[in-house]
Amino acid sequence: MATIKDIAFRAGVSAATVSRVLNYDKTLSATEETKKKVFEAAEELSYTKIRHKKAAEQKIAFLHWVDEKEELNDIYYMAIRFGIEKRAATANTTLFRFNDIESIDQDVDGIIAVGRFNPAQVKELKEISNHIVFVDTNPDEENSDTVLADFERVTTSVLDYFTHKGFQEIGFIGGYETYKNAISPITDVRERYYRNYMTEKNLLKEDHIFIGDFSVESGYKLMKEAIQQLGDQLPQAFFAANDPLAIGALRALHEGGISVPERVRLIGVNDITVSKYVYPPLSTVKIYTELMGETAVDLISEQINEKRNVAKKVFLSSKLIIRKT
Repeated sequence: MATIKDIAFRAGVSAATVSRVLNYDKTLSATEETKKKVFEAAEELSYTKIRHKKAAEQKIAFLHWVDEKEELNDIYYMAIRFGIEKRAATANTTLFRFNDIESIDQDVDGIIAVGRFNPAQVKELKEISNHIVFVDTNPDEENSDTVLADFERVTTSVLDYFTHKGFQEIGFIGGYETYKNAISPITDVRERYYRNYMTEKNLLKEDHIFIGDFSVESGYKLMKEAIQQLGDQLPQAFFAANDPLAIGALRALHEGGISVPERVRLIGVNDITVSKYVYPPLSTVKIYTELMGETAVDLISEQINEKRNVAKKVFLSSKLIIRKT
């Protein structure tokens, strides 16, 4: 089969010129004689353009760990959903959204699972499809793709910032999560990385750790509790596991007459829109949550269309944003 290089040799022009002529590039300044030579050479060599086969439409089950009401407490998961839906709309992919495994139709090409899943749930999902991408969790790293925020780096960047500023007393405000349809709490990785970091620096104090859920209300209650319990011994700085917790904590500090950032520094995680508009504007670590969702769709498409069977683990970067807190 003839190639563009064959045509270029026959016509006495460059391969780039041949490509532009055959694609009717209107910006090409070649003469009519040159164009004629190219078309004649292509005809003589029976050149046929290679047309890439359009990928078949994919039917993907989108298993979302939280419902729309729960999303409002922490829009981290909402932003991931937006990313998945946006990429699917341009990737010849039809999403079928589910909030529990039992409802998933067996007739799907793959599964994107967002949230926390235990080994038994992973087994159930693999009985439905071998094409699975987990987002924000890593329960089957040897066999399934995962898309994750690098929370170890997130935590380290915050604590490095505080310690480089000379702070030794650094508190933590975090939350527990659970597996779907379970009661037992799961220790959040940000708490685990905080404990590891502070232990290595010989700075860990258990009475500086306050855990609730990931809502604004919980952040408010936990900081009120910290103020009441610690009084004048309140840490110089707090790392909040997400922005809603930090916003609630900021309100409690205002009500307690504790100046921010003069007496207490505060940094959250995720850089939600409202963070820059609270007073004072919240310092935070930006997580590229929409890109996490988009990446999940890219990975499931790659598994299906390219028959890839080696699992990938994708960590997305983050950015520390220092404002006024």
